[in-house]
Amino acid sequence: MSTIAELAVPAAEVALGDTLEAVPDVDVAVERVVAADPGHVMPYVWFATDSSTLAAVDDALAADPSVDDATRLVTRDDTALYRIEWIDDVAVTVALLTDAHATVLDVTVEKTRWQFRMLFDDRAALSRTYEFATEQGLSIEILRINRLEERRHGRFGLTDAQYESLIAALEYGYYEIPREMDMDELSDELDISHQALSERLRRAHRTLVEELVTLDELS
Repeated sequence: MSTIAELAVPAAEVALGDTLEAVPDVDVAVERVVAADPGHVMPYVWFATDSSTLAAVDDALAADPSVDDATRLVTRDDTALYRIEWIDDVAVTVALLTDAHATVLDVTVEKTRWQFRMLFDDRAALSRTYEFATEQGLSIEILRINRLEERRHGRFGLTDAQYESLIAALEYGYYEIPREMDMDELSDELDISHQALSERLRRAHRTLVEELVTLDELS
């Protein structure tokens, strides 16, 4: 059965280790994940910090040995979006994690480590990836393992309506910060009442949390 795993790797072994050390108070968020091309798996990265510190981020990225080139694309108050071209070693590290034909679903940065949310064909593929990558010297911590149900809308106990509402909320930017679409606009798109949508999302969120907690305990 397909398996979703969350893996943590020290930033010093992936990327931005020097930047995170030079600007310790910065918050880092990966904007887009391109699963098909390990060399460009995380080209767009947000850095949030005090506005007076953004210049320090520019300097840190310019000096960071894991960064081949960094271009600031957007600046919003205390936040800036960069397009980053990584050195080849970063692509090699990502390739180690995807060697078993795994798919990178999401990438986040927590203080001094990168966290990868990945989809594997089964638990054995995850084990092979862990063994292979650690043999190559990568320090991997497995944070969470969940199974992926075969039913399309029924995975994690969601009803079809709950699943479709969550997908719509994600696609229309309801979960973005700041939100790109509010509850009223989303309910109009789905042609249901504000109250019905609110209750549907709350039930879906509760179901997801309960299912994930249960699966985490089992794993």
